[in-house]
Order: sequence, then C-alpha cells, then structure tokens
Amino acid sequence: MKAADLRAKSRDELKEELLGLRKESFNLRFQAASGQLENTARCRQVTRGIARIKTILGELDMAKSETGL
Repeated sequence: MKAADLRAKSRDELKEELLGLRKESFNLRFQAASGQLENTARCRQVTRGIARIKTILGELDMAKSETGL
C-alpha cells in the first residue's frame, strides 16, 4: 500500500492495518523456517508496510504534540 493511501486513513484504521501486518509477518516467518514459503518477496513487502504505517503514526503524533503547545 502506498503512503498516500495510508495517510488518508484514520489512526484506528492504521492501527488495525498494523496489527494485521504484524500477524502476517509472524506467519511468514514460520513458513520460511519450515520451508513452505512460496513468495519470499512478501516478507520484505510486509516489513516495509509495517515501517510505513509506523512512520505515519509517528508523524501524526508529532503533529498532535506541535499543535498542543
């Protein structure tokens, strides 16, 4: 998912998406360890998706703290 699409979502939607990606990452690691993983690029995609969401959540926190001053 692109960062622009993620920025359009609410904080709650981002947290749900983050939880889903973390679960998927967990499952992918088990599949990789057992040799059942077919699409190895998906691990990287999920990791980058987690990073994108965490970055946007951090930006939202920074914006909130700046306006609260």
